[in-house]
Amino acid sequence: MEDIPDAQDRNERADPPLLLAEAVGYAETRHWEVAPGAWLVDDGDGAVRCSCGDRRCTLPGAHPLDPDWARQASAGPGAVRRWWTERPDASVLLPTGRSFDVLDVPETAGCLALARMERMGLQLGPVVVQPAAPGRIGRRLHFLVLPGGAARLPEMLRRLGWPPGRLDLVARGEGDWTVAPPSRIGSLGYAQWARSPSALNRWLPDAAELISPLAYACGRETPSARTARAAQPAPVG
Repeated sequence: MEDIPDAQDRNERADPPLLLAEAVGYAETRHWEVAPGAWLVDDGDGAVRCSCGDRRCTLPGAHPLDPDWARQASAGPGAVRRWWTERPDASVLLPTGRSFDVLDVPETAGCLALARMERMGLQLGPVVVQPAAPGRIGRRLHFLVLPGGAARLPEMLRRLGWPPGRLDLVARGEGDWTVAPPSRIGSLGYAQWARSPSALNRWLPDAAELISPLAYACGRETPSARTARAAQPAPVG
């Protein structure tokens, strides 16, 4: 997994030209639709607030600017370049349910699943690391999969024996989004790639190929599973 950027790297990654270049790159090289999102404003005393002006914003720097954002999202490099020229600090939003869906899991479970997937020889797509949202503990991993996976998630989990709501495994499809690197989110960090887009992962996996290791890893992180592991006697040396 990529290292968390240090202070110097953060300044470089937050540089407006880099946001513009990355947004245009997603449109040009991956043909992903892109939409500008809110950004963070420094108050000057070390605190930050969302550009939307709502002091109680629950997704500071990580939500669309316009109610009609989904219709306006574009993979046209010219439009994308114009948006970030006009709003150079805007976060980069990638609509889900179009070029890809997202399987959203806690970082601990996601890392466990990644190791398991590598042992299984599964072909993976890009994976985004998202900072913890306000009021939540821990970062999240967003696994990019083929469109349509979000609608099938409940049935896939049911077939694996998991009833709805038991796992901290969320699917993001039509009408939702993921925040793309190097956008700054809240006061806790930046979106970054655990697995960057490349020629090797241009073809995304189907959600059905990843659901078993993801569900297994999330199952190990349920409160009951953690309690059971903690109650097990220590091995005798």
